[in-house]
Amino acid sequence: MHEKQIVMSTVREVTYELLRTFGMTKVFGNPGSTELPFLKDFPEDFTYVLGLQESVVVGMADGYAQGTGRSVFVNLHTAAGLGNAGAAIMTAHQNRTPLVITAGQQDRRQLAYEPFLSGHLVEMALPYVKWSHQPDRAEDVPAAIERAYHMSMQTPQGPVFVSVPMNDWEVPAEPHEAREIDYRMAPDPEGLDKVARLLESSRHPAIVAGAGIDRAEAWYDTVALAERLNAAVWTDPMHPRAGFPQDHRLFQGHLPLAQAPIADQLSEYDIVLVLGAPVFRYFPYDPGPPVKRSSQVIHVTDNPEEASRAATGIGVMGDVALAVRRLTERLPKKADRTAPSSPAEVPAPEAKDPLPVDYVLHALSQHLPDWAIVVEETPSSRMLLHKYIRIKWPGGFYSAASGGLGFGTSAAIGLRMASPDRPVVCVVGEGSMMYALQALWSAARYQAAVVFTVINNQQYKILKLIAERDDIGQEVPGLDLPGLDIIGAAKSLGCEGETVQRPEELSDAFERALSVGRPYVLDVHVDPAVPKTLG
Repeated sequence: MHEKQIVMSTVREVTYELLRTFGMTKVFGNPGSTELPFLKDFPEDFTYVLGLQESVVVGMADGYAQGTGRSVFVNLHTAAGLGNAGAAIMTAHQNRTPLVITAGQQDRRQLAYEPFLSGHLVEMALPYVKWSHQPDRAEDVPAAIERAYHMSMQTPQGPVFVSVPMNDWEVPAEPHEAREIDYRMAPDPEGLDKVARLLESSRHPAIVAGAGIDRAEAWYDTVALAERLNAAVWTDPMHPRAGFPQDHRLFQGHLPLAQAPIADQLSEYDIVLVLGAPVFRYFPYDPGPPVKRSSQVIHVTDNPEEASRAATGIGVMGDVALAVRRLTERLPKKADRTAPSSPAEVPAPEAKDPLPVDYVLHALSQHLPDWAIVVEETPSSRMLLHKYIRIKWPGGFYSAASGGLGFGTSAAIGLRMASPDRPVVCVVGEGSMMYALQALWSAARYQAAVVFTVINNQQYKILKLIAERDDIGQEVPGLDLPGLDIIGAAKSLGCEGETVQRPEELSDAFERALSVGRPYVLDVHVDPAVPKTLG
């Protein structure tokens, strides 16, 4: 009798089959010598998305993962590539974006001698990944990548890193069967009962709707809860995603960025229900209580760290969508309280020459369909963007939770790949675009039809505003950006575009950009005297 022989595959073949199982057939990367053994015999059913710099690679993957709601596979080049990607990985961590990030380590057989292109990859990836690991044996690589996938998808979602020595991919390995895991964790029913009683007894409740609502696909559930409560709804400061339709009658606006102003803004409410957002994220130091004594904060989050560092209130841990739905079920169908008044309509700004930023953003809002996706990276104009552009659909707004530049231009490309039927507009400062200019090549290469609207004030205006606010003065060096040829740079990378300088040019330019069906760059020269909009 002959014993049945097991046909052995390689680590590479087993890993690709594992990635198929998880639907991770797009690989975002920038290849190097230590990645070539992984990319050898690249499967025909996979797509390689090339970025010309590693921060752009991670940024595009960040946008694609947020747009699809699924983890994305990223392949970087050893220590140098991982270092280049560091800020983008930090942003993905703050965005809570599920990514499986890999990098090619040098050949395992000579690591003891610290050869050229080796590095301390596991340590480099920390602290902005959920788990950082190099398998002890080549045969353990598929299991490590599966673990990385599940960890990236578990709440709070985030990037995970696996270092893979380059010779591991050719080692024989047995087939690896992937496991299915349901990641949702329901909140404690007794905790929800307590919250429901507090909300029912509230005279004047408010909801602070955070990015966690959009991540949990709880947008319309939150609308139902707000309507049942007749509650005022605010967004949290510096939110990276919108959690509530901003044209809804209950929507009040955006909370300011510092302790004292937030406490003042929320002082009229006796209960403040914070859903899927921190309590709270501040920017300038303006000390004061988190809320006034008359207000009680209730924090619902699926992030234990976010719950533990909250400045005030009681907390309920668990899936935000399940919490919202079960709270709605526990409340009376009709609230015995008057709905808050809607804010006054914002008047249309006046057209002037040079172009005011508020006029540009208002004009853009007139051309955007309700289902458009807006990606923001224009720090000095963000508050004006919120004033004139209302987000009306789930998944309609993205920004970097970290404040790191380079995310917007890159992520907009990934978001367009994830949502090809939705218009994607990236509103970006000219200084911000310079952090990820290479991304325009990828936009052109993969025909990601993003409208890059560059708010060009020829300076780092946000820093001038901060210097003025903090009485630092205007003599700080390095804040002016003269002579940037945005359209010339865009065309050299394969993107069409045009410069806009006058009000009468703006409407036609937006129409062309949104209808061309290819990536298009609008270099909009605006009045450098941006209004004070720091909040």
